[in-house]
Amino acid sequence: MLLTTRGHYSVKALLDLTLQPGGGPASVKSIALRQNLPAPYLEKLLMEMRRAGLVVSVRGSQGGYRLARSPKTISLGQILVAVGETIEPVPKLPDDAQRASDWVTLTLWNRLHHKLKEALDSISLEDLYFDARSWQANQGEQTSFIV
Repeated sequence: MLLTTRGHYSVKALLDLTLQPGGGPASVKSIALRQNLPAPYLEKLLMEMRRAGLVVSVRGSQGGYRLARSPKTISLGQILVAVGETIEPVPKLPDDAQRASDWVTLTLWNRLHHKLKEALDSISLEDLYFDARSWQANQGEQTSFIV
């Protein structure tokens, strides 16, 4: 499965941060409550995303995390890589694999991997935000935004 719990929680947290007025910080606890996520696990994911430059931490009583840059410059691929998700194709064939079918299969998987990576890198956090907002509007929801 491509989007595991780590990836899903990470996307939910970053989408939540897009809602912060003026791009201000949100506490781990408030994100966890709004998105129904386990706070300790979310904290670990946010620290990984901070190391990857996707979020910054803000100290103080009104601190928390905020996006490090505009949502349109953060791709789904970057989010998944930041939290250790992988989309690598099947393992490499041994050097002695000479059968044409092995090479055709490997070539196919490598091409699919390349296309999938391109797609993930082309989908921005802003795209996901607007997709979620459109779905919410289509459902007629007037409640607070939950990913």
